[in-house]
Amino acid sequence: MPCIDRLPAIPLLASDPYLSIWMPADTMTQTDACHWSGPAKPIRGVLTVDGAACRFLGAGPEPEADLTELKVTATRTCFTSEFAGVRLETCFASPALPQDLDLLSMPVTLVTLSAVSLDGAEHDVRVKLHLSDRLCYDGDIRPAMSGASFVLNGKNTAWCGQTTQKPLSHSADHSTIDWGYLYLSADGETTLVGDGLQTCCSLSAGGPAAQLIIAYDDIASINYFGDLCKPWYRRDGRQITDAIRCVQEHFDTILNDCARLDARLAEDARNAAGEDYERLVNAAWRHTFAAHKLIATPAGEMAFLSKENDSNGCIGTVDVSYPSIPIFLKYCPELVNALCRPVLEFASMPVWTEDFAPHDVGRYPLATGQVYAARRHVGQGECYPPYYLYPAGTDVWDVRYQMPVEECGNMLIMLEAGRAFGADPALAKQYRSLLDTWVQYLVKYGEDPDEQLCTDDFAGHLAHNVNLAAKAIIGVACYARLA
Repeated sequence: MPCIDRLPAIPLLASDPYLSIWMPADTMTQTDACHWSGPAKPIRGVLTVDGAACRFLGAGPEPEADLTELKVTATRTCFTSEFAGVRLETCFASPALPQDLDLLSMPVTLVTLSAVSLDGAEHDVRVKLHLSDRLCYDGDIRPAMSGASFVLNGKNTAWCGQTTQKPLSHSADHSTIDWGYLYLSADGETTLVGDGLQTCCSLSAGGPAAQLIIAYDDIASINYFGDLCKPWYRRDGRQITDAIRCVQEHFDTILNDCARLDARLAEDARNAAGEDYERLVNAAWRHTFAAHKLIATPAGEMAFLSKENDSNGCIGTVDVSYPSIPIFLKYCPELVNALCRPVLEFASMPVWTEDFAPHDVGRYPLATGQVYAARRHVGQGECYPPYYLYPAGTDVWDVRYQMPVEECGNMLIMLEAGRAFGADPALAKQYRSLLDTWVQYLVKYGEDPDEQLCTDDFAGHLAHNVNLAAKAIIGVACYARLA
């Protein structure tokens, strides 16, 4: 029986909320890949053996290759296709390596393709990989596009993107990026074609694997309280081409590091709860990291910002960060501080006069002030006002739709848990006056909360919520440890 990992969707490009492309099927050829929010973002692969063609990835007119193996680990999706006496082994690797945050923040995917003869005969084997330029725009209407190709560090490299660039120009839940440039770099012939990028290479059975790099330059990642901030790896002036060069020069080392991390996580998960839990951890790793963007703030510090999905697209939501932290506590606790930092910065601004913690810091990719409970409704695709600039006393939010106990408890627990696992305690000390205010709120209202919303806001307002009371108690205890 073939070894096929059955997941709701198979990760292909999984770097951040915008570069998050999955195969929503049980095989790799049932349909086209799509963004996590649903729109098709085709990535198609065609294998040609002795002149006969088949599909090994995505939709298309060619017959389908037989999928004989599919394995999803924490950082890699590897699958095996068979056709006409040849086995093609394909691997997409997302280097979400917490020991290398520069690499983790690079929107890059490493692809390897290798062939093996199943019948012992020599075969003429060619592989074509095509990336649709739909990865570069939102919606179904194709805008004017441009692109070109050049040689980068000895590798054939092509790019495409919209002719008119509007970075950070929209904000919504079910949206994809609508700016930036897609890159494809490989040894084979790599060119701009009519509707995207394409590379073609010849493989020798049993020979070395072809190495491809898929990258995305989002130009600016996050509007961080008025500053258009870039990914963490670009804090020292590096560009997307530097990221591509880095991967080119360290391709095998990065893959080996991915394999080591995969093995460590698999062992940790199996020891904790067995093979089924291992599969969950593997799926959750890329799911979790792809839901966040790691940027450098104007002060050169890390901010790790999540995007809600199937909700309202909030960025930096406290009650989304809270359940995500166990994975970061174990493998990179400083990322917990990076989750808390944007919330602490916003809560220190004049406009936030509440005596409890905010729910969020905006709607992705605009960290411009809490949007949950805002009195002003802003439609999908539109941008919220720059609340971070509003003076104290401005009537922005309806207090009835805040989550005071929930978020105060969450923030205090996250900060103490991060410190306990090794994160720098200086962040909590820097914002001690805020924490003093939040713990006083919990002492006053947490033991028996009045009618409040909690993270399960779909349940509506609940009085005497025992879950909130428990969180308040733990939050007070965590404050005591921090203090």
